[in-house]
Amino acid sequence: MSISIPQLPKGTRDFYPEAERIQNYIFDTWRSVAESFAYEEYEGPMFEHLELYTGKSGEEIVSQLYNFKDKGDREIALRPEMTPTLARLVIQKARELKKPFKWFSMPRLFRYEKAQKGRLREFFQLNMDIIGTESIYAEADLMAAIATMLRKFGLKDGEFAIGVSSRKLLATYLEEIGAPNPALVYPVLDRRLKIGPEAFAKALADAGLSEDQVKKLDDFMSCKSIEEVKTKVHSENATAALAEIEDLFATLTAAGYGECVNLDLSIVRGLAYYTGIVFEVFDKGKSMRAIAGGGRYDSLTEKLGGERIPGVGFGMGDVVLADLLAEHNLLPNPKQSVDFYIASFTNDMKKVFKTAQVFRNAAGNTNAKPFSVAHPLAPMKMGKQLDQANYQGAKIVVYVDGSKAAEGEFEYKDMRTGEMFVGNVDAIVERLNTEVKKD
Repeated sequence: MSISIPQLPKGTRDFYPEAERIQNYIFDTWRSVAESFAYEEYEGPMFEHLELYTGKSGEEIVSQLYNFKDKGDREIALRPEMTPTLARLVIQKARELKKPFKWFSMPRLFRYEKAQKGRLREFFQLNMDIIGTESIYAEADLMAAIATMLRKFGLKDGEFAIGVSSRKLLATYLEEIGAPNPALVYPVLDRRLKIGPEAFAKALADAGLSEDQVKKLDDFMSCKSIEEVKTKVHSENATAALAEIEDLFATLTAAGYGECVNLDLSIVRGLAYYTGIVFEVFDKGKSMRAIAGGGRYDSLTEKLGGERIPGVGFGMGDVVLADLLAEHNLLPNPKQSVDFYIASFTNDMKKVFKTAQVFRNAAGNTNAKPFSVAHPLAPMKMGKQLDQANYQGAKIVVYVDGSKAAEGEFEYKDMRTGEMFVGNVDAIVERLNTEVKKD
């Protein structure tokens, strides 16, 4: 009887070492930028009680979850996003946590959705959030971190854009034009650019808007500048919401990020818990799904049973980001690279292991981590050892028993140039740290 070969579940990925190096490059960049902005890292469980998600998003969210009953007959779901977990953590220690605070996490998430380009059922996402302040400068800090991050990945300001809108501004405008039920309008507005003008107008009509209201709303969402918006809003609340966006843009411009942000009132963000500024990040031509998105959610902890604690944050998924970096040839070489390969003409394995440990420790306290050192795991001819050294991307091959080396020295080959040398450990380390030019 033949045994069927196990298949990869739909919408998931395997990370062989080369793919994992790319993944770690993304994680390392996320973490280094978040920490440079003084965010602290946190984590939570990979599954939560189902009610945490239905309490935030309603029962309709269940169709998008991986949920099940555990052996204790409890309704459980794999986490589809991190914000509800964050809200739970905040509620649990609301009085102990000194506010405002800035946290980040890089969770593995699960969503039962149709797998397609830029969207998988299992993925990683950077989450950065600021809890405990209603100040617009929290949004400014998050957007500055996003722009810094994308620049660090190698993207230029003209290759991405942070589009900014305001649920507060939109709510006041819907009030101005007399929209009967704004809660029915928001989901339609979030689909505006995806469904076409006729379908958009019909959906708004179904939500209770008149033909005149539909036209006014469409014109409002097409505004490209703050000055243009000023001609369409008149209430005190709308003017205040617009002033908030002006202050945000002025702050980002002062910090050197003015070219990275723009007004985009077509951004609504479908989730009902957003209360203020909302934003999405796209490649300049919007040829892909959003790279990142988020906004202000001042009422989320209250909706989940806690006291009202303001918050703002965003998520940046690894799938679209990796596609974008690949399109711009900005991903690093995924091949393995090691500092040293320890070789032996006589297959003296004890000396190989001893010397490998000497070189791992040779970094001392001056390097962030030990040198990476490879060596044969079984006796083999020198030709095969050098083949292995090449395959593992060794920069320098150290021979433990070369005939030209004196006591305390080694023959070694710089694989980057092909040159042979003799020297002690310090000299070999110095050579490793020397920039070399290949012919």
